Amino acid sequence: MTERFDTVVVGAGQAGLAIGYYLAEQGRDFVILDADSEVGGTWRRRWDSLRLFTPAGLSNLPGLPFPAPSNHYPTKNETAEYLERYAATFQLPLSLDTAVESLTPQGAYYLVKAGRRLIEARNVVIATGAYQAPSVPAFESELDPAIVQIHSSQYRNPDTLRDGEVLVVGAGNSGAQIGIELAASKRTWLSGRDVGRIPQEVLGRPIHWWLYRTRVLTATRESWIGRRLHGHGGKGGVPLIGTSNARLAGAGVERVPRTVGVRDGKPLLEDGRVMDVANVVWCTGFRPDFSWISSLVRGDDGNPRHHRGIVRGEPGLFFLGLIRLHRLDSSLLAGVGFDAGDIAQRIAAQT
Repeated sequence: MTERFDTVVVGAGQAGLAIGYYLAEQGRDFVILDADSEVGGTWRRRWDSLRLFTPAGLSNLPGLPFPAPSNHYPTKNETAEYLERYAATFQLPLSLDTAVESLTPQGAYYLVKAGRRLIEARNVVIATGAYQAPSVPAFESELDPAIVQIHSSQYRNPDTLRDGEVLVVGAGNSGAQIGIELAASKRTWLSGRDVGRIPQEVLGRPIHWWLYRTRVLTATRESWIGRRLHGHGGKGGVPLIGTSNARLAGAGVERVPRTVGVRDGKPLLEDGRVMDVANVVWCTGFRPDFSWISSLVRGDDGNPRHHRGIVRGEPGLFFLGLIRLHRLDSSLLAGVGFDAGDIAQRIAAQT
């Protein structure tokens, strides 16, 4: 039997919960679907020592402050617990262990297929997050099978790896943090271009406090700052936050050029060096995966075609929580609520 809701939200992460808050305020008939068995599961699976770059005072979803001192940098488990508390506080209608397999337009409704469940809805909000599928270079399959390879999404702590040297590929924030942790017990190289760096705090204030104070993080895609960053497509990389070259060197991390291929089963660097290592940690980011959505809403690059989260030509279909969806903070805890409120208003205006 086909179920019917006014609105279906796909994803029970920070974006899905934020839109759920506003839909509940409207008294709307909706459900939040998520493939995970618990709220915050994605955060709990990140590496053990991970902390947010934003302090608790700048990590609030609408209606519920983060339960920690404002200058505290939350751990990944504290973040997961906050999301769990958020869903419980507002009694959001969750359907966990529900993996959505397809989404297709069907007349005045959208048809959501999740296992044996068929759900029709006039509105669908896709809130599966800014990062869906781990991305690794194609040549990873050419590495010697004896080399342990894991993506940063699989890394937990140094015990995840075997004894011996480590090559961390990708010199962004994840790579730098994991590299510093590994260097305490293993010889560690960090491979990748220099993406620059900014301090985590300036004059006793978190850098994100200054970025909000100067309205940088609230700049829209249409602003000159937004156009500049969007035009680069993120190719320059996000600067390291709070990690200097001196800190990397002091921790024992050795910087090396980009990894460009494989020679004799071992990683090959841009300068021709071959790295004889026992482990490779791919900190090479994520790629979008919207293959389960009708191709009508995807561009040539696989990303959804939208304006401020609204899908052109598909009334009632929205995206939320994407990087720079509308503002520079659209994928952050502190920023996703703005877009969620905007989309909730647009849903209300259609009825």
